[in-house]
Amino acid sequence: MIFGPTPLAQARGAILAHTLRLPDRVLKKGTVLDAEAIEALRQARHEEVIAARLEPGDVPENEAADRMGNAMLRPLVGRSRAATGRVNLLAEAAGVLRVDAGLIDRLNALDESLTLATLPDFAVVGPGDMLATLKVIPFAVPAGALKVAEAMLRGATALSLHPFRPLRVGLVASELPGMKEKVIENGAEATRARVEALGGTLLPPERCAHETAPIAAALGRLHGAGAELLLVLGASAVVDRRDVAPAGIVRAGGVIEHFGMPVDPGNLLCLGRIGPVPAMVLPGCARSPKVNGFDWVLERLFAGIPVPPKAITRMGVGGLLKEIETRPLPRGEAPRTPTGPAPRRPREVAAIVLAAGRSRRMAPLNKLMVMDRAGQAMIARVVDSALASRARPVLVVTGHERERVEEALAGRPVLMTHAEDYAEGLSASLKAGIAALPPEVEGAVVLLGDMPLVTPAAIDRLLAAFDPEEGRAIVQPTFRGKQGNPVLWGREFFPEILEISGDVGARHLTGRHADRLVGVEMADDGVLRDFDTPEALRGLDPVKT
Repeated sequence: MIFGPTPLAQARGAILAHTLRLPDRVLKKGTVLDAEAIEALRQARHEEVIAARLEPGDVPENEAADRMGNAMLRPLVGRSRAATGRVNLLAEAAGVLRVDAGLIDRLNALDESLTLATLPDFAVVGPGDMLATLKVIPFAVPAGALKVAEAMLRGATALSLHPFRPLRVGLVASELPGMKEKVIENGAEATRARVEALGGTLLPPERCAHETAPIAAALGRLHGAGAELLLVLGASAVVDRRDVAPAGIVRAGGVIEHFGMPVDPGNLLCLGRIGPVPAMVLPGCARSPKVNGFDWVLERLFAGIPVPPKAITRMGVGGLLKEIETRPLPRGEAPRTPTGPAPRRPREVAAIVLAAGRSRRMAPLNKLMVMDRAGQAMIARVVDSALASRARPVLVVTGHERERVEEALAGRPVLMTHAEDYAEGLSASLKAGIAALPPEVEGAVVLLGDMPLVTPAAIDRLLAAFDPEEGRAIVQPTFRGKQGNPVLWGREFFPEILEISGDVGARHLTGRHADRLVGVEMADDGVLRDFDTPEALRGLDPVKT
Protein backbone atom coordinates (compact mmCIF):
# COMPACT_ATOMS: atom_id res chain seq x y z
CA MET A 1 0.00 0.00 0.00
CA ILE A 2 1.27 3.45 -0.92
CA PHE A 3 0.39 6.10 1.64
CA GLY A 4 1.01 9.81 1.90
CA PRO A 5 0.48 13.10 0.07
CA THR A 6 -1.03 12.32 -3.32
CA PRO A 7 -1.35 14.84 -6.19
CA LEU A 8 -4.93 15.06 -7.45
CA ALA A 9 -3.73 13.92 -10.87
CA GLN A 10 -2.81 10.56 -9.29
CA ALA A 11 -5.63 10.35 -6.75
CA ARG A 12 -8.39 8.66 -8.75
CA GLY A 13 -9.24 5.39 -6.98
CA ALA A 14 -7.20 6.34 -3.90
CA ILE A 15 -8.69 6.12 -0.40
CA LEU A 16 -9.01 9.39 1.49
CA ALA A 17 -7.12 9.18 4.79
CA HIS A 18 -8.80 12.06 6.64
CA THR A 19 -12.22 13.69 6.49
CA LEU A 20 -12.22 16.89 4.44
CA ARG A 21 -14.92 19.56 4.70
CA LEU A 22 -15.43 21.35 1.40
CA PRO A 23 -17.71 24.36 0.87
CA ASP A 24 -20.57 22.25 -0.49
CA ARG A 25 -19.91 18.76 0.87
CA VAL A 26 -17.99 16.55 3.30
CA LEU A 27 -15.64 13.87 1.99
CA LYS A 28 -15.39 11.29 4.73
CA LYS A 29 -12.33 9.37 5.73
CA GLY A 30 -12.29 6.14 3.71
CA THR A 31 -13.94 7.67 0.63
CA VAL A 32 -12.69 6.15 -2.63
CA LEU A 33 -11.97 9.21 -4.73
CA ASP A 34 -13.72 9.30 -8.10
CA ALA A 35 -13.70 11.93 -10.82
CA GLU A 36 -16.49 13.96 -9.21
CA ALA A 37 -14.75 14.02 -5.80
CA ILE A 38 -11.44 15.04 -7.37
CA GLU A 39 -13.12 17.87 -9.27
CA ALA A 40 -14.73 19.08 -6.03
CA LEU A 41 -11.30 19.09 -4.41
CA ARG A 42 -9.89 21.12 -7.30
CA GLN A 43 -12.71 23.62 -7.02
CA ALA A 44 -11.87 23.96 -3.31
CA ARG A 45 -8.26 24.75 -4.30
CA HIS A 46 -6.76 21.49 -3.06
CA GLU A 47 -3.72 20.36 -5.03
CA GLU A 48 -3.11 17.11 -3.14
CA VAL A 49 -4.66 14.91 -0.48
CA ILE A 50 -3.38 12.46 2.12
CA ALA A 51 -4.50 9.13 0.72
CA ALA A 52 -3.79 5.42 0.45
CA ARG A 53 -3.37 3.63 -2.86
CA LEU A 54 -3.71 -0.13 -2.91
CA GLU A 55 -1.09 -2.23 -4.64
CA PRO A 56 -1.40 -5.69 -6.18
CA GLY A 57 -1.82 -8.17 -3.33
CA ASP A 58 -3.53 -5.72 -0.98
CA VAL A 59 -6.98 -6.76 0.30
CA PRO A 60 -9.35 -3.83 1.11
CA GLU A 61 -10.21 -3.42 4.76
CA ASN A 62 -13.89 -4.41 4.61
CA GLU A 63 -13.21 -7.50 2.51
CA ALA A 64 -10.44 -8.55 4.89
CA ALA A 65 -12.61 -7.95 7.98
CA ASP A 66 -15.48 -9.83 6.37
CA ARG A 67 -13.33 -12.87 5.63
CA MET A 68 -11.84 -12.97 9.10
CA GLY A 69 -15.28 -12.52 10.68
CA ASN A 70 -16.57 -15.52 8.74
CA ALA A 71 -13.59 -17.58 9.91
CA MET A 72 -14.48 -16.83 13.55
CA LEU A 73 -18.11 -17.93 13.39
CA ARG A 74 -18.98 -20.71 15.83
CA PRO A 75 -22.23 -22.02 17.35
CA LEU A 76 -23.99 -19.16 19.21
CA VAL A 77 -21.34 -16.67 18.04
CA GLY A 78 -22.67 -14.30 15.38
CA ARG A 79 -21.21 -11.26 13.68
CA SER A 80 -22.05 -7.81 12.40
CA ARG A 81 -21.54 -6.66 8.84
CA ALA A 82 -18.13 -5.30 7.92
CA ALA A 83 -17.88 -1.51 8.06
CA THR A 84 -14.82 0.76 8.18
CA GLY A 85 -12.68 -2.36 8.45
CA ARG A 86 -14.48 -3.59 11.57
CA VAL A 87 -16.53 -6.68 12.37
CA ASN A 88 -18.03 -7.26 15.82
CA LEU A 89 -18.55 -10.79 17.15
CA LEU A 90 -21.83 -11.06 19.06
CA ALA A 91 -23.39 -13.49 21.53
CA GLU A 92 -26.56 -15.21 20.39
CA ALA A 93 -27.43 -16.57 23.85
CA ALA A 94 -26.67 -15.94 27.52
CA GLY A 95 -23.67 -17.83 28.76
CA VAL A 96 -19.96 -17.88 29.56
CA LEU A 97 -17.37 -16.89 26.99
CA ARG A 98 -14.16 -18.89 26.60
CA VAL A 99 -11.22 -17.20 24.91
CA ASP A 100 -8.09 -18.86 23.51
CA ALA A 101 -5.64 -16.20 24.69
CA GLY A 102 -2.67 -17.83 23.00
CA LEU A 103 -4.39 -17.83 19.61
CA ILE A 104 -5.47 -14.21 20.04
CA ASP A 105 -1.89 -13.22 20.89
CA ARG A 106 -0.50 -15.02 17.85
CA LEU A 107 -3.07 -13.42 15.57
CA ASN A 108 -2.34 -9.91 16.88
CA ALA A 109 1.38 -10.50 16.35
CA LEU A 110 0.88 -11.70 12.77
CA ASP A 111 0.69 -8.30 11.03
CA GLU A 112 0.14 -4.81 12.37
CA SER A 113 -2.86 -4.36 10.06
CA LEU A 114 -4.81 -7.08 11.90
CA THR A 115 -6.17 -6.54 15.42
CA LEU A 116 -8.60 -8.53 17.53
CA ALA A 117 -9.83 -7.40 20.96
CA THR A 118 -12.01 -9.65 23.13
CA LEU A 119 -13.77 -9.75 26.47
CA PRO A 120 -11.88 -11.58 29.23
CA ASP A 121 -11.90 -15.36 29.40
CA PHE A 122 -14.92 -16.59 31.40
CA ALA A 123 -16.83 -13.34 30.89
CA VAL A 124 -20.58 -13.65 31.41
CA VAL A 125 -22.60 -12.32 28.48
CA GLY A 126 -26.20 -11.95 27.37
CA PRO A 127 -27.85 -12.19 23.95
CA GLY A 128 -26.59 -9.46 21.64
CA ASP A 129 -23.57 -8.58 23.79
CA MET A 130 -20.34 -7.86 21.96
CA LEU A 131 -17.75 -10.60 22.51
CA ALA A 132 -14.93 -9.23 20.39
CA THR A 133 -14.16 -6.61 17.80
CA LEU A 134 -11.99 -7.35 14.80
CA LYS A 135 -10.45 -4.23 13.26
CA VAL A 136 -8.31 -3.90 10.17
CA ILE A 137 -5.98 -0.94 10.59
CA PRO A 138 -6.75 1.23 7.56
CA PHE A 139 -6.88 0.57 4.75
CA ALA A 140 -5.80 -2.86 3.58
CA VAL A 141 -4.18 -6.17 4.54
CA PRO A 142 -1.43 -7.99 2.66
CA ALA A 143 -3.04 -11.02 1.03
CA GLY A 144 -0.45 -13.39 2.48
CA ALA A 145 -1.05 -12.26 6.05
CA LEU A 146 -4.81 -12.51 5.58
CA LYS A 147 -4.57 -16.11 4.35
CA VAL A 148 -2.49 -17.10 7.37
CA ALA A 149 -4.98 -15.36 9.71
CA GLU A 150 -7.92 -17.15 8.11
CA ALA A 151 -6.16 -20.51 8.45
CA MET A 152 -5.39 -19.83 12.12
CA LEU A 153 -8.99 -18.87 12.90
CA ARG A 154 -10.53 -21.79 11.01
CA GLY A 155 -8.10 -24.30 12.47
CA ALA A 156 -8.81 -23.45 16.13
CA THR A 157 -11.56 -21.86 18.21
CA ALA A 158 -10.66 -18.36 19.26
CA LEU A 159 -14.04 -17.75 20.92
CA SER A 160 -16.62 -20.23 22.18
CA LEU A 161 -19.87 -19.47 23.97
CA HIS A 162 -21.15 -21.94 26.54
CA PRO A 163 -24.88 -21.26 27.09
CA PHE A 164 -26.46 -21.40 30.52
CA ARG A 165 -28.53 -24.51 31.22
CA PRO A 166 -31.84 -24.38 33.16
CA LEU A 167 -30.53 -26.33 36.15
CA ARG A 168 -32.68 -27.38 39.12
CA VAL A 169 -30.85 -26.29 42.25
CA GLY A 170 -31.29 -27.58 45.80
CA LEU A 171 -30.42 -25.39 48.80
CA VAL A 172 -29.88 -26.55 52.38
CA ALA A 173 -29.96 -23.71 54.93
CA SER A 174 -28.73 -24.83 58.33
CA GLU A 175 -29.70 -23.03 61.55
CA LEU A 176 -28.31 -22.48 65.03
CA PRO A 177 -30.38 -21.61 68.12
CA GLY A 178 -31.10 -17.90 68.33
CA MET A 179 -30.34 -17.28 64.65
CA LYS A 180 -32.47 -14.45 63.25
CA GLU A 181 -35.13 -15.46 60.75
CA LYS A 182 -34.20 -12.53 58.55
CA VAL A 183 -30.65 -13.84 58.11
CA ILE A 184 -31.94 -17.19 56.84
CA GLU A 185 -34.50 -15.57 54.54
CA ASN A 186 -31.98 -13.13 53.08
CA GLY A 187 -29.54 -15.92 52.31
CA ALA A 188 -32.17 -18.00 50.57
CA GLU A 189 -33.42 -15.02 48.59
CA ALA A 190 -29.92 -14.04 47.47
CA THR A 191 -29.37 -17.62 46.29
CA ARG A 192 -32.70 -17.68 44.48
CA ALA A 193 -31.86 -14.44 42.68
CA ARG A 194 -28.50 -15.82 41.53
CA VAL A 195 -30.01 -19.07 40.30
CA GLU A 196 -32.89 -17.42 38.45
CA ALA A 197 -30.58 -14.82 36.87
CA LEU A 198 -28.77 -17.72 35.19
CA GLY A 199 -32.01 -19.34 34.01
CA GLY A 200 -32.23 -21.96 36.75
CA THR A 201 -34.91 -22.98 39.25
CA LEU A 202 -34.43 -23.14 43.01
CA LEU A 203 -36.27 -26.09 44.55
CA PRO A 204 -38.04 -25.39 47.88
CA PRO A 205 -35.14 -24.86 50.32
CA GLU A 206 -34.53 -27.41 53.08
CA ARG A 207 -34.00 -25.95 56.55
CA CYS A 208 -32.34 -28.04 59.24
CA ALA A 209 -30.13 -27.89 62.32
CA HIS A 210 -26.48 -27.05 61.80
CA GLU A 211 -25.36 -30.63 62.34
CA THR A 212 -23.81 -33.19 60.02
CA ALA A 213 -26.61 -35.74 60.05
CA PRO A 214 -29.53 -33.32 59.37
CA ILE A 215 -27.55 -31.63 56.59
CA ALA A 216 -26.82 -35.01 55.00
CA ALA A 217 -30.49 -35.98 55.21
CA ALA A 218 -31.61 -32.71 53.63
CA LEU A 219 -29.10 -33.13 50.80
CA GLY A 220 -30.44 -36.64 50.22
CA ARG A 221 -34.00 -35.36 49.93
CA LEU A 222 -33.02 -32.66 47.44
CA HIS A 223 -30.93 -35.14 45.44
CA GLY A 224 -33.94 -37.44 45.28
CA ALA A 225 -36.12 -34.52 44.13
CA GLY A 226 -33.97 -34.14 41.02
CA ALA A 227 -31.54 -31.40 42.03
CA GLU A 228 -28.77 -31.02 39.44
CA LEU A 229 -26.71 -28.78 41.73
CA LEU A 230 -26.63 -28.89 45.55
CA LEU A 231 -25.77 -25.93 47.78
CA VAL A 232 -25.32 -25.69 51.55
CA LEU A 233 -25.61 -22.31 53.23
CA GLY A 234 -24.24 -23.06 56.67
CA ALA A 235 -25.23 -21.21 59.82
CA SER A 236 -21.54 -20.67 60.58
CA ALA A 237 -18.48 -20.27 58.38
CA VAL A 238 -16.58 -23.31 57.16
CA VAL A 239 -13.07 -23.46 58.61
CA ASP A 240 -11.95 -26.90 57.43
CA ARG A 241 -12.93 -29.49 54.80
CA ARG A 242 -13.95 -31.75 57.75
CA ASP A 243 -16.25 -29.12 59.28
CA VAL A 244 -19.97 -29.73 59.86
CA ALA A 245 -21.35 -28.78 56.43
CA PRO A 246 -18.64 -30.49 54.31
CA ALA A 247 -19.02 -33.56 56.50
CA GLY A 248 -22.72 -33.51 55.61
CA ILE A 249 -21.82 -33.85 51.92
CA VAL A 250 -19.56 -36.80 52.70
CA ARG A 251 -22.21 -38.50 54.89
CA ALA A 252 -24.71 -38.09 52.04
CA GLY A 253 -22.42 -40.24 49.87
CA GLY A 254 -20.32 -37.48 48.36
CA VAL A 255 -16.71 -36.34 48.34
CA ILE A 256 -14.97 -33.02 48.95
CA GLU A 257 -12.74 -32.07 46.02
CA HIS A 258 -11.40 -28.67 47.09
CA PHE A 259 -11.60 -26.28 50.04
CA GLY A 260 -10.87 -22.56 49.76
CA MET A 261 -10.29 -20.27 46.80
CA PRO A 262 -7.99 -17.31 46.01
CA VAL A 263 -10.93 -14.92 45.60
CA ASP A 264 -11.84 -12.34 48.22
CA PRO A 265 -14.65 -12.25 49.22
CA GLY A 266 -15.33 -15.94 48.75
CA ASN A 267 -12.25 -17.55 50.34
CA LEU A 268 -14.20 -20.15 52.34
CA LEU A 269 -15.94 -21.95 49.51
CA CYS A 270 -15.92 -25.76 49.65
CA LEU A 271 -16.52 -27.74 46.44
CA GLY A 272 -17.50 -31.40 46.24
CA ARG A 273 -20.02 -33.69 44.60
CA ILE A 274 -22.54 -36.40 45.33
CA GLY A 275 -22.15 -38.80 42.44
CA PRO A 276 -22.09 -36.62 39.31
CA VAL A 277 -24.04 -33.79 41.00
CA PRO A 278 -21.85 -30.84 42.12
CA ALA A 279 -22.27 -29.96 45.79
CA MET A 280 -20.93 -26.77 47.39
CA VAL A 281 -20.74 -25.30 50.86
CA LEU A 282 -21.09 -21.57 50.34
CA PRO A 283 -18.97 -18.87 51.94
CA GLY A 284 -20.79 -16.53 54.29
CA CYS A 285 -20.56 -13.68 51.76
CA ALA A 286 -23.02 -15.59 49.55
CA ARG A 287 -25.81 -14.23 51.79
CA SER A 288 -25.20 -10.88 50.11
CA PRO A 289 -26.12 -10.13 46.47
CA LYS A 290 -22.68 -8.56 45.93
CA VAL A 291 -20.26 -10.33 43.62
CA ASN A 292 -18.01 -12.92 45.26
CA GLY A 293 -16.10 -16.06 44.34
CA PHE A 294 -19.22 -18.23 44.55
CA ASP A 295 -20.64 -16.35 41.56
CA TRP A 296 -17.67 -17.32 39.40
CA VAL A 297 -18.05 -21.02 40.20
CA LEU A 298 -21.85 -20.95 39.85
CA GLU A 299 -21.70 -19.29 36.42
CA ARG A 300 -19.30 -21.92 35.09
CA LEU A 301 -21.38 -24.81 36.42
CA PHE A 302 -24.54 -23.39 34.83
CA ALA A 303 -22.64 -23.11 31.55
CA GLY A 304 -21.57 -26.77 31.74
CA ILE A 305 -17.90 -25.87 32.24
CA PRO A 306 -16.11 -28.25 34.65
CA VAL A 307 -14.62 -26.64 37.76
CA PRO A 308 -11.81 -28.93 38.98
CA PRO A 309 -9.51 -27.82 41.82
CA LYS A 310 -6.98 -26.48 39.31
CA ALA A 311 -9.62 -24.12 37.86
CA ILE A 312 -10.30 -22.67 41.32
CA THR A 313 -6.63 -22.18 42.15
CA ARG A 314 -6.23 -20.21 38.91
CA MET A 315 -8.85 -17.63 39.94
CA GLY A 316 -6.40 -15.58 41.97
CA VAL A 317 -5.47 -13.14 39.19
CA GLY A 318 -8.43 -10.75 39.18
CA GLY A 319 -9.79 -12.38 42.32
CA LEU A 320 -9.36 -9.34 44.57
CA LEU A 321 -12.92 -8.05 44.58
CA LYS A 322 -13.13 -6.42 47.98
CA GLU A 323 -11.56 -3.03 47.26
CA ILE A 324 -12.50 -2.36 43.63
CA GLU A 325 -15.10 0.19 42.57
CA THR A 326 -17.57 -2.48 41.49
CA ARG A 327 -17.70 -4.00 44.98
CA PRO A 328 -20.35 -1.71 46.52
CA LEU A 329 -22.69 -1.89 43.51
CA PRO A 330 -25.88 -3.99 43.42
CA ARG A 331 -25.32 -7.33 41.75
CA GLY A 332 -27.26 -6.32 38.67
CA GLU A 333 -24.86 -3.42 38.04
CA ALA A 334 -21.52 -4.99 38.98
CA PRO A 335 -19.31 -6.66 36.37
CA ARG A 336 -19.19 -10.41 36.89
CA THR A 337 -15.65 -10.76 35.61
CA PRO A 338 -13.54 -7.92 37.03
CA THR A 339 -9.99 -7.89 35.68
CA GLY A 340 -7.13 -5.45 35.79
CA PRO A 341 -7.34 -2.05 37.48
CA ALA A 342 -10.60 -0.65 38.78
CA PRO A 343 -12.69 0.83 35.94
CA ARG A 344 -13.03 4.57 35.62
CA ARG A 345 -16.13 6.34 36.83
CA PRO A 346 -19.04 5.80 34.40
CA ARG A 347 -19.83 8.84 32.28
CA GLU A 348 -22.90 10.80 33.36
CA VAL A 349 -25.35 10.69 30.47
CA ALA A 350 -28.86 12.10 30.75
CA ALA A 351 -31.97 11.00 28.89
CA ILE A 352 -34.15 13.65 27.24
CA VAL A 353 -37.65 12.46 26.35
CA LEU A 354 -39.39 14.71 23.83
CA ALA A 355 -43.10 14.86 24.67
CA ALA A 356 -44.10 18.29 23.40
CA GLY A 357 -45.43 17.57 19.91
CA ARG A 358 -48.94 18.35 18.68
CA SER A 359 -49.54 14.92 17.03
CA ARG A 360 -50.83 16.49 13.82
CA ARG A 361 -51.02 13.17 11.96
CA MET A 362 -53.18 11.66 14.72
CA ALA A 363 -55.31 14.73 15.43
CA PRO A 364 -57.57 15.24 17.29
CA LEU A 365 -55.92 12.55 19.46
CA ASN A 366 -52.65 13.15 21.28
CA LYS A 367 -50.81 10.01 20.25
CA LEU A 368 -48.60 10.14 23.33
CA MET A 369 -51.72 9.51 25.43
CA VAL A 370 -53.03 6.52 23.42
CA MET A 371 -53.02 3.31 25.49
CA ASP A 372 -51.48 -0.04 24.60
CA ARG A 373 -53.03 -3.41 25.47
CA ALA A 374 -51.88 -3.06 29.07
CA GLY A 375 -53.59 0.32 29.40
CA GLN A 376 -50.32 2.23 29.49
CA ALA A 377 -49.89 5.51 27.62
CA MET A 378 -47.19 5.54 24.95
CA ILE A 379 -45.27 8.34 26.65
CA ALA A 380 -45.26 6.36 29.89
CA ARG A 381 -43.73 3.37 28.08
CA VAL A 382 -40.96 5.53 26.68
CA VAL A 383 -40.22 7.18 30.03
CA ASP A 384 -40.24 3.84 31.88
CA SER A 385 -37.68 2.47 29.44
CA ALA A 386 -35.49 5.51 30.07
CA LEU A 387 -35.83 5.07 33.84
CA ALA A 388 -34.91 1.37 33.56
CA SER A 389 -31.70 2.30 31.74
CA ARG A 390 -28.52 3.71 33.25
CA ALA A 391 -29.17 7.20 31.90
CA ARG A 392 -29.60 9.80 34.62
CA PRO A 393 -31.29 12.14 35.09
CA VAL A 394 -34.34 11.49 32.93
CA LEU A 395 -35.72 14.82 31.68
CA VAL A 396 -39.14 15.08 30.00
CA VAL A 397 -39.88 18.04 27.71
CA THR A 398 -43.56 19.01 27.66
CA GLY A 399 -45.48 21.30 25.35
CA HIS A 400 -48.83 20.37 23.79
CA GLU A 401 -51.31 19.21 26.49
CA ARG A 402 -48.70 19.70 29.17
CA GLU A 403 -51.05 18.85 32.04
CA ARG A 404 -52.10 15.51 30.51
CA VAL A 405 -48.52 14.45 29.95
CA GLU A 406 -47.52 15.38 33.49
CA GLU A 407 -50.53 13.47 34.85
CA ALA A 408 -49.60 10.35 32.84
CA LEU A 409 -46.10 10.45 34.35
CA ALA A 410 -47.13 11.29 37.91
CA GLY A 411 -45.01 9.62 40.56
CA ARG A 412 -42.09 8.85 38.29
CA PRO A 413 -38.66 10.21 39.31
CA VAL A 414 -38.19 12.48 36.31
CA LEU A 415 -37.35 16.13 35.79
CA MET A 416 -39.83 18.22 33.81
CA THR A 417 -39.19 21.21 31.59
CA HIS A 418 -41.70 23.02 29.40
CA ALA A 419 -41.00 24.23 25.86
CA GLU A 420 -42.98 27.46 25.68
CA ASP A 421 -42.45 27.72 21.92
CA TYR A 422 -43.21 24.05 21.18
CA ALA A 423 -45.49 25.05 18.29
CA GLU A 424 -42.39 26.06 16.32
CA GLY A 425 -41.48 22.42 15.89
CA LEU A 426 -39.11 19.69 17.01
CA SER A 427 -36.10 21.97 17.40
CA ALA A 428 -37.88 23.97 20.12
CA SER A 429 -38.43 20.85 22.23
CA LEU A 430 -34.89 19.64 21.69
CA LYS A 431 -33.38 23.00 22.65
CA ALA A 432 -35.55 23.22 25.77
CA GLY A 433 -34.28 19.81 26.88
CA ILE A 434 -30.63 20.61 26.23
CA ALA A 435 -30.90 23.95 28.02
CA ALA A 436 -32.41 22.32 31.11
CA LEU A 437 -29.69 19.69 31.59
CA PRO A 438 -27.56 19.82 34.76
CA PRO A 439 -24.04 21.12 34.09
CA GLU A 440 -22.34 17.90 35.21
CA VAL A 441 -23.78 15.65 32.48
CA GLU A 442 -21.33 14.71 29.73
CA GLY A 443 -23.92 13.74 27.15
CA ALA A 444 -27.61 13.21 26.49
CA VAL A 445 -29.53 10.49 24.70
CA VAL A 446 -32.58 12.00 22.99
CA LEU A 447 -35.65 9.75 22.99
CA LEU A 448 -38.73 10.46 20.88
CA GLY A 449 -42.02 10.11 22.69
CA ASP A 450 -43.57 8.07 19.84
CA MET A 451 -40.94 5.28 19.81
CA PRO A 452 -42.09 2.92 22.60
CA LEU A 453 -40.15 -0.12 21.35
CA VAL A 454 -36.75 1.29 22.32
CA THR A 455 -35.70 -0.90 25.25
CA PRO A 456 -33.58 -0.09 28.30
CA ALA A 457 -30.98 -2.52 26.98
CA ALA A 458 -30.77 -0.58 23.72
CA ILE A 459 -30.24 2.68 25.59
CA ASP A 460 -27.55 1.08 27.75
CA ARG A 461 -25.73 -0.17 24.65
CA LEU A 462 -25.53 3.41 23.40
CA LEU A 463 -24.19 4.56 26.76
CA ALA A 464 -21.58 1.80 26.75
CA ALA A 465 -20.29 2.91 23.33
CA PHE A 466 -20.06 6.61 24.27
CA ASP A 467 -16.42 7.71 24.64
CA PRO A 468 -15.57 11.18 23.31
CA GLU A 469 -11.84 10.70 23.96
CA GLU A 470 -11.88 7.71 21.62
CA GLY A 471 -13.82 9.61 18.94
CA ARG A 472 -17.24 8.16 19.84
CA ALA A 473 -18.94 11.44 20.75
CA ILE A 474 -22.16 10.82 18.77
CA VAL A 475 -23.69 7.36 19.15
CA GLN A 476 -26.49 6.25 16.84
CA PRO A 477 -28.33 2.91 16.81
CA THR A 478 -28.60 0.91 13.61
CA PHE A 479 -30.56 -2.14 12.58
CA ARG A 480 -29.37 -4.06 9.53
CA GLY A 481 -27.45 -0.98 8.46
CA LYS A 482 -30.37 1.49 8.75
CA GLN A 483 -29.87 4.43 11.10
CA GLY A 484 -32.40 4.90 13.88
CA ASN A 485 -33.18 6.67 17.15
CA PRO A 486 -32.43 7.59 19.91
CA VAL A 487 -29.13 9.36 19.26
CA LEU A 488 -26.66 10.11 22.06
CA TRP A 489 -24.91 13.48 21.82
CA GLY A 490 -21.78 14.53 23.68
CA ARG A 491 -21.77 17.87 25.46
CA GLU A 492 -19.45 19.34 22.81
CA PHE A 493 -22.43 19.46 20.40
CA PHE A 494 -24.89 21.16 22.76
CA PRO A 495 -24.05 24.69 21.50
CA GLU A 496 -24.77 23.66 17.88
CA ILE A 497 -28.02 21.97 18.90
CA LEU A 498 -29.13 25.17 20.62
CA GLU A 499 -28.72 27.01 17.28
CA ILE A 500 -31.14 24.73 15.37
CA SER A 501 -34.48 26.18 14.28
CA GLY A 502 -37.65 24.93 12.63
CA ASP A 503 -39.41 21.57 12.71
CA VAL A 504 -36.19 19.54 12.53
CA GLY A 505 -34.00 17.68 14.97
CA ALA A 506 -30.23 17.42 15.10
CA ARG A 507 -29.84 14.60 12.58
CA HIS A 508 -28.04 16.83 10.05
CA LEU A 509 -25.23 17.31 12.56
CA THR A 510 -24.24 13.66 12.22
CA GLY A 511 -23.10 14.38 8.66
CA ARG A 512 -21.24 17.48 9.71
CA HIS A 513 -19.39 15.52 12.39
CA ALA A 514 -19.11 12.13 10.71
CA ASP A 515 -15.64 11.63 12.14
CA ARG A 516 -17.14 11.75 15.67
CA LEU A 517 -20.02 9.37 14.92
CA VAL A 518 -20.23 5.67 15.76
CA GLY A 519 -23.06 3.30 14.89
CA VAL A 520 -24.18 0.57 17.29
CA GLU A 521 -26.03 -2.38 15.74
CA MET A 522 -29.17 -3.44 17.64
CA ALA A 523 -30.84 -6.82 18.00
CA ASP A 524 -34.28 -5.65 16.78
CA ASP A 525 -35.96 -2.89 14.78
CA GLY A 526 -37.39 -1.00 17.78
CA VAL A 527 -34.95 1.83 17.04
CA LEU A 528 -36.58 2.34 13.62
CA ARG A 529 -40.28 2.20 14.51
CA ASP A 530 -42.46 5.10 15.53
CA PHE A 531 -46.27 5.03 15.89
CA ASP A 532 -48.58 7.49 14.21
CA THR A 533 -51.95 5.74 14.42
CA PRO A 534 -54.00 4.67 17.46
CA GLU A 535 -54.52 1.22 15.92
CA ALA A 536 -50.81 0.58 15.69
CA LEU A 537 -50.24 1.48 19.32
CA ARG A 538 -53.21 -0.46 20.67
CA GLY A 539 -51.81 -3.55 18.97
CA LEU A 540 -48.63 -3.39 21.02
CA ASP A 541 -48.01 -5.99 23.67
CA PRO A 542 -47.23 -4.76 27.20
CA VAL A 543 -43.73 -3.34 27.48
CA LYS A 544 -40.88 -5.79 28.00
CA THR A 545 -37.61 -4.51 29.46
